[in-house]
Amino acid sequence: MDLVRHLRFFVAVANEGHFGRAATVLDMTQPPLSQGLRKLEEHLGVELIHRTRQGALLTSAGRQLLPRARLLVDDAERLLAEAQRIANARGAVQWGACEALPDHIVTVCVSALRADNATGATVSTTMGTTVELIAEVRAGVCDVAVIDHPALVDGVEAGPVVKIPRWVVVPADHRGAVAERPAFTMLSDLSFAHPARAGNPPAYDTVVDLLRERGVDTPIVTARDDRALFAAVAAGTSFGLTATPPTPTPGVAWVRLAPQAIALRLRVIRRAEATAQASALDRALYRERLR
Repeated sequence: MDLVRHLRFFVAVANEGHFGRAATVLDMTQPPLSQGLRKLEEHLGVELIHRTRQGALLTSAGRQLLPRARLLVDDAERLLAEAQRIANARGAVQWGACEALPDHIVTVCVSALRADNATGATVSTTMGTTVELIAEVRAGVCDVAVIDHPALVDGVEAGPVVKIPRWVVVPADHRGAVAERPAFTMLSDLSFAHPARAGNPPAYDTVVDLLRERGVDTPIVTARDDRALFAAVAAGTSFGLTATPPTPTPGVAWVRLAPQAIALRLRVIRRAEATAQASALDRALYRERLR
């Protein structure tokens, strides 16, 4: 039997509390709905619905199984939607950019993929955490992605690590912004604004350990991307790291501290068939490293 289809019958009847209304929602007539639900009950070996003159009532077994049935139906619908999205995107280059990637490098990468794409297919960009992007490349949703390093890259092909310059950003009126010889210890009165650890635990722990080695062990607040980071810094309460080059920004000052140590480490990951796209991104990142 088609288990998901019959579970959809069960969920609809449970939601509507009435066979007729459930049949309308499912765009079918009532007799095959009722027959399908009986087949499901026979298959599971339990009664799910009490049929009454007033409507349909869940049995004890029905109440217990309904949450799991809803999850299975929802997951099936998500799978179908994702399959449709992938089918519609055939011929397009799907790539992902981690949230640490500054805007100018995102556009450089898109331009590189367009220039490398002899078929003229479109380039579609997904922004996400490194953990999310690895999962999407592994699942074949993305062809390639640029992630921050270190990261657990099991199940995908990974290219070389490329270092991109990164700066410390502090409030414009902070002592670190005007010091002739700024030091990490000057940041101890500020919180550290950084993306959440769940986005890439290895890279997060590496940065936190680096700061602690230099005498900075302050509270950490979540800043998902540069926009959130600059807002926290401009508020006068936080500092952070950014690969966005120094730009006139009210309330924010760029400070050069241990450039090699705090450099943003990036690498390209890909599915097995996306060698050409990965090479285009590797070349683009390498050029940015030399700027």
